[in-house]
Amino acid sequence: MRIAVIGGGAVGVTAAYDLARRGESVVLYEKGNIAGGSTGRAAGVLYDAFAAPEDARVGDRAIERFREFSGEGDFEFHETPYVWFAHEGDERRGAAVREQVSRMRDAGRNVALAEPADLRERFPAVDWSDVGTAAVAENAGHADTASYARLLARKAERAGAEIRTDTEVRIDADERRVWPAGADDDAESFDAILVAAGAHTKRLLALAGIPVPLKPYRVQALTAGFDAERRGDLPMCYDATAGYYLRPHPEGLLAGDGTEEVESDPDDWTRDADREFCEVTCERLGQRLGEFGAVRESWAGLCVATPDRDPLLGELREGLFVAAGWQGHGFMRSPALGEAAAETILGENPVPEFVPTRFGGDEEFEIVEGMTVE
Repeated sequence: MRIAVIGGGAVGVTAAYDLARRGESVVLYEKGNIAGGSTGRAAGVLYDAFAAPEDARVGDRAIERFREFSGEGDFEFHETPYVWFAHEGDERRGAAVREQVSRMRDAGRNVALAEPADLRERFPAVDWSDVGTAAVAENAGHADTASYARLLARKAERAGAEIRTDTEVRIDADERRVWPAGADDDAESFDAILVAAGAHTKRLLALAGIPVPLKPYRVQALTAGFDAERRGDLPMCYDATAGYYLRPHPEGLLAGDGTEEVESDPDDWTRDADREFCEVTCERLGQRLGEFGAVRESWAGLCVATPDRDPLLGELREGLFVAAGWQGHGFMRSPALGEAAAETILGENPVPEFVPTRFGGDEEFEIVEGMTVE
């Protein structure tokens, strides 16, 4: 088969690699650089702590592949437990954490509830004094997101795929043709097209006359200094009550929040973090960690929401496939999602729960932040 993959983020390059290594002829189109979009701005928090069976399978496979790829090129998977928690008095989220743990354990995940005293002993760099209910996922870690995408792009090329960067395209879904945006000729024909263009997926498909229920939304993150000796005692954390996360980072720590629950224009949005976000996040880090260093970098990125918070992964029309709508969990599951996209194109259906035809395309829905515990 001759297959076009549109999008050079983590999912797109993984799909290109998995298709090429199985002997298919692959051309990947990326409007900018590899990992130049949402992948390069992602947090790099990785875990398999999902309650739904299909999400747990995908998460488990993703972590397995991250470990397999670790050590190739400059990509490295850093083993780090993931702790999520609700404050004392937050009974609603505390109950949700307990319910999640029960379901995750039923799905075979290595997670367990944890007492604040145990957390203090295991992770002394963090102040756990306000924690009421907490859980720890052991099959977890973090990674540099761009290095993963670059590695998989190189592996795809070595397997025979052609990577075309700085190439924005449009498609003809009926005839399965791809040509440069703004051009009327130079169209190329394919047996299948996979649209994995992140926040641009909705617009690209709309230009081809195909509506999909996707909404890009803006998120924010920053890095700050943190004492190297204390960094070894720092897990990845998600404060479900306050709604922010943090993780170790080579330069100290990385933290994020700032979700805007409104739809963003994928071509016209603010890429710098807001001043208020930085101020609030630094205040939270001070309360949670005590002393830490100056903010070194801050930025915003785009995630993509769906009506049911599950992705669109599968065949939309004959020969036209989509992989989008990760709700902030795209990079952490990209090794499995890209693999599943490739398998779907080749006639398999590894994650039927994510089939995109479950929607008509014009559904109205509210954006909900992907890590929300409720």
